[in-house]
Amino acid sequence: MPRTANYDRHAALDAAMAVFWRKGYHATSLKDLESALEMKPGSIYAAFESKQNLYLLALERYFETSRRAFRAQMAKAATPLAGLAAQFRNYAELAQEDPSRRACMLMKTVIDTASTDPKITEVSQRYLDRMCAEFAEGFEAARIAGELPDDADPMRLARRYQANVSALRVELLRGISREDVSNLAADMAQETLELRRPTDHAPY
Repeated sequence: MPRTANYDRHAALDAAMAVFWRKGYHATSLKDLESALEMKPGSIYAAFESKQNLYLLALERYFETSRRAFRAQMAKAATPLAGLAAQFRNYAELAQEDPSRRACMLMKTVIDTASTDPKITEVSQRYLDRMCAEFAEGFEAARIAGELPDDADPMRLARRYQANVSALRVELLRGISREDVSNLAADMAQETLELRRPTDHAPY
């Protein structure tokens, strides 16, 4: 078995995530991975077993990174709905070179692998469901805090919210103007804030 050279596993997974996110599972070649990870083919296979397994690990890293960022945003927000609304504004403020301007890696994976790699598709779908559950927890927190009516359905709101996030990121990928992105994000943020009870005057 080939020996793996000393390497930083976290850095290698970050590099794999970046190239897979940019090019997709099928379009990423072994040479792409060699260059990105700065590892020989034998070392890559010894460390990560296969291209598929490396991709699955990169997906996990993407999900965990996205979830941490979302939780950090929610933790610093004045209210749960304010935190949810801020997510849209954050995307509009991304620098041109920021990788998060690309479409969601999980959604891209579902599109890329649905008819060819059911295992990868299934994992991507599971992460999307878990991210939706994170959003639902945010809406549930808003309901408990009195921002939403008692009969509000957090999961239904979360699915709509996730669809809006995906749509916004597609527009970012398409390269529409910064003004149009800002306007779209502002509209989505406002829709989220307008879910509040009419008597709620919590700060934005």
